[in-house]
Formats: sequence, C-alpha cells, structure tokens
Amino acid sequence: MVHPLIPQLESLARPLAAQLGYQLVQMVFHTNQHPPVLRVDIRPLDPDRETSHADCEAMSQALEVELDRVDLIPGQYVLEVSSPGISNLLTSDRDFVVFKGFAVEVTLDPPYKGKAVWSGHLLGRDEERVALSLKGRRVQLPRASVQRVALSLETD
Repeated sequence: MVHPLIPQLESLARPLAAQLGYQLVQMVFHTNQHPPVLRVDIRPLDPDRETSHADCEAMSQALEVELDRVDLIPGQYVLEVSSPGISNLLTSDRDFVVFKGFAVEVTLDPPYKGKAVWSGHLLGRDEERVALSLKGRRVQLPRASVQRVALSLETD
C-alpha cells in the first residue's frame, strides 16, 4: 500500500528532478524501519546516460532542502536517493527507446489473433501499436490490449 504522503512528496520531487535533468521513477516511504526511510529512485532524462553517484548526490541535496522547507514528514527520517537499476518490465517511452532491438515478451488481453503472449525483438511503440520483429517478420500488436511488456532472455 502506498503511504499517504507519497502523492504530496512526488508532486514536490517530480518537478525538482526534471529541473535537474532527471526522471523521478519511484518514491517509497518505508515506515517500518527506525528511523523511517524515504527511498527515491531517479534516472537521467538522457537515455544514453546511466545514473551516477553524483546524480544521486545532486538530487539528494536539492530534495533535502525542499523537504526541510515544506516540513511534510514529521520526526526524523533517512532520505535515500538511488538508481532504480534495470527492471525487466518496460513501461516508459524511454524504456521502449533504450531497449529497441532487445528480446521481449508481450502479454495481451484480449489476445491478438488468438494469442495472448507474443515473443520477439522490440521494434518500437507508438500511440496505437507495439511493434515486434518475429524472425524478421514485423508484427504490430494493438497497444490498447497490451498488459505487460518484459525483457526476455530468448525468443521463439
């Protein structure tokens, strides 16, 4: 369950991240730890760059100033800014650019042409379709039916 402060914290952090050249990927507030930990995952807006320690430090310092200014979190807490690492799920437009050509598995509901799971190499995505290459043959799956796109180790 999402902590009730997360929407307010995200609305504070998202524009700050963008101003610094980062995308806010996720925020989680772990209140079961003492002191609680606010974890913030960022990555550069530039898809050719990886998140560096300097990026995390810059975001941490800027966010700390803002969090102290608005005083949303009562008591002591730990602010942790890091890279989200590589998830096997593709969700953002950036993911579909960065992983173009990679093997993926696409789950659809309702199925397309009688098939609920398609495996191939990612060609891209637009407003209407997710395009795959299946052994050199282009297949365009309806984006409205796509439930999940995940990196895969191999294709059929």
